[in-house]
Amino acid sequence: MRKIAADYIYTLDGQSGPWAKPLVTVDEDGKILSVSQYRKADLDSDKTIEYHAGTLVPGMVNAHCHIELSHLRGVFRQATGMSGFINQINELRESVDEQGRLEAMKAEFENFLRQGVVAVSDISNCSESFPLKKEYQPKVYYRTFVELFGTEKADAEAILEGGQRVADQATAMGLDASVTPHSCYTMSPKLLEITAKRGLESGAISYHSQESQEEEDMIMKGSGALADNYHGRGLSTPPVTGGTALEYFIDRIAEKGKKVKGRINLVHNVVLSQRSIDRAKEALESPFFTICPLSNIFIHRQLPPINLMRENGLKICLGTDSLSSNLILDMVSEMECLQNNFPGLELGEILQWACANGAELLGKEDTLGSIKEGKAPGIVLLENLKDFRITPETKSTRIA
Repeated sequence: MRKIAADYIYTLDGQSGPWAKPLVTVDEDGKILSVSQYRKADLDSDKTIEYHAGTLVPGMVNAHCHIELSHLRGVFRQATGMSGFINQINELRESVDEQGRLEAMKAEFENFLRQGVVAVSDISNCSESFPLKKEYQPKVYYRTFVELFGTEKADAEAILEGGQRVADQATAMGLDASVTPHSCYTMSPKLLEITAKRGLESGAISYHSQESQEEEDMIMKGSGALADNYHGRGLSTPPVTGGTALEYFIDRIAEKGKKVKGRINLVHNVVLSQRSIDRAKEALESPFFTICPLSNIFIHRQLPPINLMRENGLKICLGTDSLSSNLILDMVSEMECLQNNFPGLELGEILQWACANGAELLGKEDTLGSIKEGKAPGIVLLENLKDFRITPETKSTRIA
């Protein structure tokens, strides 16, 4: 048993604010035995108490990552928009050999463990990350979504079955995995529909949604840089609907008069609108809205409408995306970006997104997401906060 004390704690157990002088006891497996407060005399008299200068928080959940792209750190040009980003992915994805890719991934697996990430919603296009996920899973839970692409209707069935074989490889290794659709613009309507249906059989899918105005223009008007990119490569594009990209997605997967069951992770939401929000609330039983702020700035120089999302009471989660669209995979840096751009955001609310909501997204809310007796959420120390705000000096370290 360990006794862990600090200056403050955010338990996220029914309260968003911090409280002082926490004393958390955990067993050898990290299970919370008790959460209480200490007196200064306790620190002097009980030498088994570990005191840490800083603030305790639950382990964090990275709600969107592509860890298999870790070899692309510092390679991509910024502010290219989605069309330019896709061109770079096509050109540079295989620019590093297998050994280099594995070494880059392992460095990020180590970073997550050290920083206090306890679960990751990770996107895979192949099986390359699976052995490392199995190695690190006792400490960090990895939920793999095998992402599918394909613009031509005739290829849909074959693509789905190929993706299912990759997901089955993960399952055979003891990893939770399923197929998932990528986005409206990379898939034929048929492939989107059958992949979403198959993925939701597992209880959850992850979907890139309204990441750019280019995506919105393609669906609403059939024009713009992304549409031009696809036409220039001789690829089919989705039907023009006049509606938003999120409405297009929902119309592909929803049955009239019925809510779509299962957890649906809508990722990015840079051009999310009230119209799209209303449709999602109407049609989806359990939508989550994941944001990746630093990635959005990297590609688009734009951030999601955070205040609109908050006003609508959306279940927001926080992710890092990949090192093809980010300079660092660090949840604290994402939090700092949010507080710098939205000064009214309090740390407790952001931690709710980064910990509790992410745990619920992955169906792990019974064990992760809050510091509560009976859970094993991981204990993370935040150092160098200033008035409970993230600073450039703030760092996170997993201590239990």
